[in-house]
Amino acid sequence: MIEHESDEGAARPERKTGTRKALLQAALTLVGEGRSFTSLGLREIARQAGVVPNAFYRHFRNTDELGLELVDETGITLRRLLREARQIDVSRGSILRRSVRVYLDYVKANRLQFQFIATERSGGSRILRLAIRTDVTHFTNEMAQDIRALGRYRDLPTPRLQMVCGLIVMTMLAAATDILDLPPGQPLLEGEMEENFVQQLHVILLGASKWQEKDAHQAAVLSRRG
Repeated sequence: MIEHESDEGAARPERKTGTRKALLQAALTLVGEGRSFTSLGLREIARQAGVVPNAFYRHFRNTDELGLELVDETGITLRRLLREARQIDVSRGSILRRSVRVYLDYVKANRLQFQFIATERSGGSRILRLAIRTDVTHFTNEMAQDIRALGRYRDLPTPRLQMVCGLIVMTMLAAATDILDLPPGQPLLEGEMEENFVQQLHVILLGASKWQEKDAHQAAVLSRRG
């Protein structure tokens, strides 16, 4: 009898985690069916998850709190994957293509999460918009730190490097909707999209290089005058 109670006690946290995941997945499923996240009620989410409404409150105070967790989960995992991709190879072209490939694969594997991000980023709950904006800022700052660590754009002031990284991140977010609309089983179309994505990022980085050269030239001129 004691062993049974012990087993039941050990299983309780596992069931709680399972219910939490079910609620998160239920919200994403409803969004995937064309619903706006902000239009979802907790009873509807609970019903989709197969739990009673009171179970919702054991995990989240409201739907915004559930949405915040979805934003966190998506952002943290993506930042980790892209940071790993940037650290595998110090070759600029290789890093860029590897990062684009990682991003494409991640968006395709997490369609519902990115559909949620795409819709909530420009509308819906102000709380979620701010959370996504904060996540974009974290993303931008981490990218700038990694570029510095790789020895790229050493003469570019940090605010400008962060601006460049911000342009890259915004381009990635804009590309997410195109990736989501990509028909399955179209490798040629996907390849064209990937190449176009890479070229867009190349243009941004080329502009950063020219900006750095201009700053270096101006600094040299001022130094000679001094």
